[in-house]
Amino acid sequence: MNFHVIGIGNREFSLSQHLQDLISKGTLFSGGERHHALVKHLLPAEHQWIMIKAPLEAVFESYVKARQPVVVFASGDPFFYGFSNTLRNKFPAASIQTYPYFNSIQLLASRASISSNDLRTVSVHGRSWHALDEAVLKQDALIGVLTDQAHSPAAIAERMLGYGYSNYTMYVGEDLEGEQELVRHLPLEHAAREAFHILNCVILKKEIHRMIPFGIPDHLFEGLEGRPNMITKMPVRLCSLHALELDNKNVLWDIGFCTGSLSIEAKIRFPHLAVHAFEKRTECLQIMKQNQHKLGAMGITSYIGDIFEEDLSQPAAPDAVFVGGHGGRLEELLQKLNNYVVPGGNIVINAVQESSVSEFTATAKTLGWKLEEPLKLKVNSHNDITIMKAVKHT
Repeated sequence: MNFHVIGIGNREFSLSQHLQDLISKGTLFSGGERHHALVKHLLPAEHQWIMIKAPLEAVFESYVKARQPVVVFASGDPFFYGFSNTLRNKFPAASIQTYPYFNSIQLLASRASISSNDLRTVSVHGRSWHALDEAVLKQDALIGVLTDQAHSPAAIAERMLGYGYSNYTMYVGEDLEGEQELVRHLPLEHAAREAFHILNCVILKKEIHRMIPFGIPDHLFEGLEGRPNMITKMPVRLCSLHALELDNKNVLWDIGFCTGSLSIEAKIRFPHLAVHAFEKRTECLQIMKQNQHKLGAMGITSYIGDIFEEDLSQPAAPDAVFVGGHGGRLEELLQKLNNYVVPGGNIVINAVQESSVSEFTATAKTLGWKLEEPLKLKVNSHNDITIMKAVKHT
């Protein structure tokens, strides 16, 4: 299959002689309704147009049946979260020649006189918050965001403020190159209350750096009422994170999150992680949310219920697991986790009782996990902690 994908903007434009010749020799063209309105005066009189609209499978079927090269018109740079990527995913063996125009983030940076040298771009258009959360947690200096109606500039501002990232300001480009073009630079507090043109994109600019301690002090966490010691203490937490080796992992499960201290520290230090936190006590869900918002740890997924009754096939399979609680059923828990942890995944537990050390060791050997040398710690007057680690056999 052979595709020529031409990127265009929102207003009349001129094309190179090469593209004019390509169009004049073509018979099969494709694009959205807006694209057709912009280019129809350039097309041969006897042309055929395949409208790009949902469901896309019908569009792809038309391409396959045509058995001839297709000239596709797309917005901006088609390899920038655009239609060339869609074609590449659907037809990996196809020839795809792409002729880009400016993408919307480039246009906004130009209109706002912002250097894009340090610009990181993410998309929440039809996607989750994950990529934006990662960029904000890293506190990148400039973050370009492709938006949609659910992830609007106001929604982005509200989310960032809710987690304490008021250290950014927001540039919003509305209807760029259109009749209602407008570029605004706003504090997040103002952006959260504004309405914007449906066609928009965003650049977030960090004005100051938000300081979050490496090793968050325990007193900053909200805890269980009357049980101030129900938290993985900061030195133990950091040693546990070290054992988990999260810099090269993708999915962390935190079993028995309680205050959420380990999940929160992990998410802040390793923003790329998908963190899934499990807890039996219902009151801990509100505590987790309070601590997330207070300390800026967006993007943690929490589950409340008995881990032994949970359908663990729903969350993404972990390559790192921290066992913070097991209800006296450690062997049973490890047996269940063995069905989900990916090969090469790390399993870490902080054991207080010698019986837990023995049980973890014996069960790991039964399951064929590779045990690593344990680490013993004592924090102030608290009980000794043994940090146990095993690696699931590949």
